[in-house]
Amino acid sequence: MRQRAVRDQQRLDAGAGSPKDLENLQREIVSLAKRQGDLEDVVLDVMERRESVQERLAELTGRVSAVQTKTDDATARRDTAQTELDAQTGSVTRDREAVSAAVPADLLKLYEKLRVQQGGVGAARLYQRRCEGCHIELNITELNEVRKASPDTVLRCENCHRILIRTAESGI
Repeated sequence: MRQRAVRDQQRLDAGAGSPKDLENLQREIVSLAKRQGDLEDVVLDVMERRESVQERLAELTGRVSAVQTKTDDATARRDTAQTELDAQTGSVTRDREAVSAAVPADLLKLYEKLRVQQGGVGAARLYQRRCEGCHIELNITELNEVRKASPDTVLRCENCHRILIRTAESGI
């Protein structure tokens, strides 16, 4: 467009052609100048928007990078925790196997059955007249039965049916 405007201006300056052609050339030069101005305004607007978008892109790229760093850190912590949990699970499993070997088979079978029924806890400690499985206090009759029972007797809670574990601190 600039080249055309320059070419038309040279023809107008040379004065070659009829007055009507020269007048048309002059109008075309004015029209081209206006169109060029409009296009330059559009280019400036596009450049400003591009700059704004680039700034926003840089900001978002930084945020994505920060989030990725946090994600990587959380993943590393999760993996470390999983490794620790796996090690603890192995240790607890070995301990459980050692203890269960010393428990009579019929009692172990009862415990496993109750554990499945009770959502993972088949036995509960009896502490200060309360079953720690269901958190309900035993009535006086139940407590007297517990007191009279021999240490080898398997006692069960009347409410939740878990095996009651008597300890020295039970106070019973």
